[in-house]
Formats: sequence, structure tokens, C-alpha cells
Amino acid sequence: MANASNRRNETIFVPGRLISHFNGRGRFEQAAGWSVLWDSEQSDLWDRGKPSPALVDLVESSSDLIPKPDPGIEHRPKALVPGCGKGYDVVMLALHGYDAYGLEVSQKGVVTARVHAAGQLAAPSKDNFSSASQGGRYPASEPGRVKFVVGDFFARDWESDCCSDDQGFAGFDLIYDYTFLCALLPEMRKDWARRMSELLAPCGVLVCLEFPLYKDLELPGPPWGLREGIYWDLLAGGGDGLIQDEAIAQDARQKPAKGPFIRLGYVKPERTYEIAKGTDMLSIWRLKERPRSG
Repeated sequence: MANASNRRNETIFVPGRLISHFNGRGRFEQAAGWSVLWDSEQSDLWDRGKPSPALVDLVESSSDLIPKPDPGIEHRPKALVPGCGKGYDVVMLALHGYDAYGLEVSQKGVVTARVHAAGQLAAPSKDNFSSASQGGRYPASEPGRVKFVVGDFFARDWESDCCSDDQGFAGFDLIYDYTFLCALLPEMRKDWARRMSELLAPCGVLVCLEFPLYKDLELPGPPWGLREGIYWDLLAGGGDGLIQDEAIAQDARQKPAKGPFIRLGYVKPERTYEIAKGTDMLSIWRLKERPRSG
């Protein structure tokens, strides 16, 4: 009887639509899988409906850890949001003075993002700004450029579409990752870190809203469960991020820092999406040095 009672009390994991859709899809079927969801009008599976409150607050903060647009300087910092969805964060960054680029693997996704951006640039919603800035601090200048690009994050053919002059691709000053890493198969994490190092400008920063930190590491995705130690392992430790054990994830920061990144900051944001269950953390990274092109 005791065993029967224990079985009744066990939590049974039931895959949702998103996990079921990607079940059995290998690495080279991931892009097509996301495109199918866009084409079948199922972006509700990941859509949050507004820019990331944590990123809004960081951009409007006095932090000197991220590049900020300077009205007195002609050059605007360039920002990239890979897997940008409908472009909420891209538009928000542009409204704060960045030249902002959104990357999506789906043509339908890019078309949808362009429609959203046109409406928001004409009449921005209050979600693009913090409550502290509603008195008029932002936008302090004309919005930056907004451009959405169709491309595979792991390829390089789309980089030329993000050049704002004739000097070629020089990297991004800010890259924002929220639900991009957690959407990838774990075996793709090391390549995610490598591409981030290639895409950053020499003095650029990678901002990660670490999510989902509450999900069991052994459960399937997307989204795949992550931990502070997995980000650390990938970026500072130079590892592959293939960690499914809680104790190993906890101890990952003890590894020698052989990776290409240095973590500049690690904070719990005051505001984030409700789905995070209060666990989201915000990490900010920069390169130790510019990697040589292969």
C-alpha cells in the first residue's frame, strides 16, 4: 500500500506542444522545426507579448557595464537579438538609441516582426520603458535603426546584412540572449558560445537573462533547463555546457577559467517575466580578447 501511495504522489511529466513538436528532431532539423511553428501560426508557444522588463531596466540604469548610446556621438552602438521572435526587444533597444538587429530563422517570423516594429516605432507602448522613465527621460533622442534579418545563427552569410557602412562586419556592441540558448539542443551549446565570441565587437558585451533556472535538468526541451553553472561552464570555463547533474552544475564555477569570456556582473533583476517563477538571473559578459578568425 505504501508503494502505491508513493506512486500516486509522484509528479508525472507530460510534454507540452513545444516539446512534442521537437521530439525526435536532430540538430539539423531544428531550424525547420521553428519555421513550421511560425508558418502554422503557433508563435504563442513562446511569445511573451512585450519587451523583457529586466533588459529595459538594465538599459535605463546607470550601469557602466553595457554600452549606452551617447547623443553627442554620431556612432550608435549596435545590438543583436538572436531568435528575436516578434521583435519586442529589438524595438525597445532602438527606442533607447541603439541600432538594433533581430535575427530569425523564419521568413514569416521576420515579416511579423517588421509589422510589429512599424507600429511600435510610430506609437511606442509604455512596455518599452520603465515606470521611472515615464516622466520623459526616454526616448532622449531619435530611435536607432531597426532591421530584421532571416538567417541561421550558426552560419555567417547573414552577417553582411548587419553592416551599416562600407567597412564590413565589425561585430555587435551588445547581444541579448533570453530564450535562445534554452531553445537549442544541449549538444549545440558549445557552438552557441563560440558564435557569441565571433559576433561580439572587441569591446562588446553579451547580456543573458538566464532561463529557465527552475526546470529539472533531466527533463526534455525546449526550453531546456539551465543553471548558473552551465552559463559559466560555456563562457568562462570553456566547456561544452552538457551538465545534467545539479551538484556538478553548482560546482562548475570552480573550474579553471579557460574560456574566452569574463563575467562582469551577475544580479537578480527586480522585474522579469512571471513565467520565471522568481528565479531569473541577469549575467553580463565580455571577451578576454578578440578571437582570431579561422
